[in-house]
Amino acid sequence: MKEDIEEKNSNDNEDPELYEHYKFDIDPGQKPLRIDKFLVNRIENASRSKIQSAAEAENILVNNQAVKSNYKVKPGDIVSIVMAYPPREIELIPENIPLNIVYEDEQLIIVNKEPGMVVHPSYGHYSGTLVNALMYHLKDLPLFKSGELRPGLVHRIDKNTSGLLVIAKTEQAMNKLAKQFFDKTTERRYIALVWGSFKEKEGTIRGNIGRNIRNRKVMQVFPDGEQGKEAITHYKVIEELGYVTLVECKLETGRTHQIRIHFKHIGHPLFNDFEYGGDKILKGTTFTKYKQFVQNCFKILPRQALHAKTLGFTHPQTKKIVRFNSELPDDMTQVIEKWRKYTSGREMK
Repeated sequence: MKEDIEEKNSNDNEDPELYEHYKFDIDPGQKPLRIDKFLVNRIENASRSKIQSAAEAENILVNNQAVKSNYKVKPGDIVSIVMAYPPREIELIPENIPLNIVYEDEQLIIVNKEPGMVVHPSYGHYSGTLVNALMYHLKDLPLFKSGELRPGLVHRIDKNTSGLLVIAKTEQAMNKLAKQFFDKTTERRYIALVWGSFKEKEGTIRGNIGRNIRNRKVMQVFPDGEQGKEAITHYKVIEELGYVTLVECKLETGRTHQIRIHFKHIGHPLFNDFEYGGDKILKGTTFTKYKQFVQNCFKILPRQALHAKTLGFTHPQTKKIVRFNSELPDDMTQVIEKWRKYTSGREMK
């Protein structure tokens, strides 16, 4: 029996890690059976070749030890597997959409996603996504002909968040990267512009995140841990800009809307985040000129002020740690500069 599904995404509002985690306690009456055969019989839409690929990537553990696909399960074993293969639900159409490619080799590709682009197709977003663009750019690769719904993806960022994503180009790379995201060994740093000022220059936000009880399209924090999944965000103040603050965020976990809902939870919504209240003037004066200034900033940056700036992980082939950085997009840069000019020479209360 499938006991636990840690991460299983099927739409745009679920966790960014695009993999599935299964755990099985082997029954006392289980006869010796190859683990690849055992798992094929228990995981829907999982072929034997995909199970074997997961084993090659050391993503199949028995009693916390990686095993090969010919391992024979026995009574009392605890089997877990991480797989990065959600089944395809809709037809994927390759589209010749320009991509900002930061790095590419035979195993993976790093893309700096533009704000406004959805990462993968879902209901309501059948075209124009990053996956549609990848299906065209990587159309000659077996993985992108395999029938997977989200080929190569092991994590994602929100539609209106810009920044770095890693995409696997082979099944082996996909498995190994998925395991790193599952084990939380990747490095992910974001830059955000948030409302208000901070007493402490560094801090950690903790609070389980789950779907909002009243509105399933957004998330909420359950500080007592009674619902949701564990979420931890570390932050550091980069620059104080009067009524707003530029912060760096380091993710320890990767929940849906984690940075956005965590900062709302502590009273600092992201600038112009309409889903979490940041699209209102939350700090500042009552002067008409100030209100017009903020509205102008909203027009320049018509989204939440969030950018996935840094991405680090162990390369699936070389096994060396690699780290990629990206510049802030123009809309965030312009708004930050406007706040610098506005606060320059003014005493902010």
